[in-house]
Amino acid sequence: MIRIVIADDHTIMREGLKRILEGADDIEVVGEAVDGFEVLAQVRKGGFDLLLLDLSMPGRSGVELIRQIKDEVPKLPILILTMHEEEQYAVRAIRAGARGYLTKESAGTQLVSAIRKVASGRPYISLEVAEQLAMDVMPSVENLPHKHLSDREFEVFSLLVGGKSITEIAELLHLSVKTVSTHKTRILHKMGMPSLADLVQYAVAHRLLTPFKM
Repeated sequence: MIRIVIADDHTIMREGLKRILEGADDIEVVGEAVDGFEVLAQVRKGGFDLLLLDLSMPGRSGVELIRQIKDEVPKLPILILTMHEEEQYAVRAIRAGARGYLTKESAGTQLVSAIRKVASGRPYISLEVAEQLAMDVMPSVENLPHKHLSDREFEVFSLLVGGKSITEIAELLHLSVKTVSTHKTRILHKMGMPSLADLVQYAVAHRLLTPFKM
């Protein structure tokens, strides 16, 4: 029996996932979490085999949360379930320690097989993500500036180009407004761009513009 914890801040999503898993005799949902703090509480309590984790939740989330979980419980398999389709989000999540990455759009048909595969110790990623991971360790002709951002800077970048204000980002990530402003300044400098409008244009051109549900 594979015991899992579902971490997603939307009740409808959690209920939908549980319905998908009802038909799997070898999978049991033993816990739920609605934000990063509850996820860490579940991880510290233990008693489950796999964490099904939404990449964007209130409180600590995303790559930062994955890293903390892996620091505390290195062997816990993490399967990311997210609405981000772009490979860059998947690559960062896998690098942080997630073992699998699945978009919510494909959950209905792939969730059960993804859980079984990740729980058995094997990765579950798309061919595109696998190629991106391979390309990242090879000498590259195309040196895209967003790849030089730290995980936190990329998270702030994604929220900025998604239309969030500095104040909103500070609240979402539990940071001070000053810290977010500093991140924005560093992002513009690293990307070599003068304004937020340029960042948005870049994000659109490189398919990095994803609506956030936070």
